[in-house]
Amino acid sequence: MHARLIINADDFGVTRGVNRAIAELHRAGSLTSATLMATGAAFDDAVAIASANPTLGVGCHVTLTDGIPVSPPQSISTLLGPDGKTLRPSLVDFVQALLRGKISEAEIEREALAQVEKLRDAGIEVTHLDTHKHTHLFPAVTRPLLRVAERCSIGAIRNPFEQNWSLALGHGNRLRRLQVNLLGSFKSRFGRQPQIREARVLTTDGTIGISATGHLDSQTLHELLLALPAEGTFELCCHPGYNDGDLDRVTTRLRTHRDVERNALLTELPARSLQPNAPQLINYGDLAV
Repeated sequence: MHARLIINADDFGVTRGVNRAIAELHRAGSLTSATLMATGAAFDDAVAIASANPTLGVGCHVTLTDGIPVSPPQSISTLLGPDGKTLRPSLVDFVQALLRGKISEAEIEREALAQVEKLRDAGIEVTHLDTHKHTHLFPAVTRPLLRVAERCSIGAIRNPFEQNWSLALGHGNRLRRLQVNLLGSFKSRFGRQPQIREARVLTTDGTIGISATGHLDSQTLHELLLALPAEGTFELCCHPGYNDGDLDRVTTRLRTHRDVERNALLTELPARSLQPNAPQLINYGDLAV
């Protein structure tokens, strides 16, 4: 049995240019899945694209930092930044508060559920959950997300841990690789969550491309695909898009590189599909098959 690969684009709904790239890549056979931001500025456009492309798996990109909540602010006060209206703008601030026990798991669950329900109310059949900036690396985020998944009959969640063989390729800058390595200490706790251990919520064997975020050019993608094991199920995490005026109005470190990733996916995925032992491309809705 060949390896199976989910190619998932994060940030669906953030701008029309990102949405356009996701639609083009899916139609070209270079993308199988995307995760939609409930409060993205181009949410309605993303919903229309999802409706027009029913073979595109669409998950919920649960946003707990650097964004606008769906829930009434007074109901999720521990998630909010200094203004008392928006989510904590800094990932570092969020993680510090989380590790100090200052963020309520019940409020994480409430906000994640509100975001999922917004997608479902728009007609999206949610295939899986993941999080903006991979915050569910931490058990205090994983636990409420898994409760939401079961409550909403969502069958899968991203495994947010990079594979050792992928890390060994040395992609991305040294600091990011060090961070990914250090956070890997939570991996065993992720696998011990009862919903995952008992396969009530499915996941992959691991995710690739995390350490390469911001550096996922054609050569890097080629090396990742070439190194993919012959067996197992994996996710390639990517952030394609168009670097346009709308993106200038969004807080993101990924700007020109969204064009680079889009072009890399358009080039490398069709080429890899022609090679022997090419992975089977699936989305999260296919995990149980």
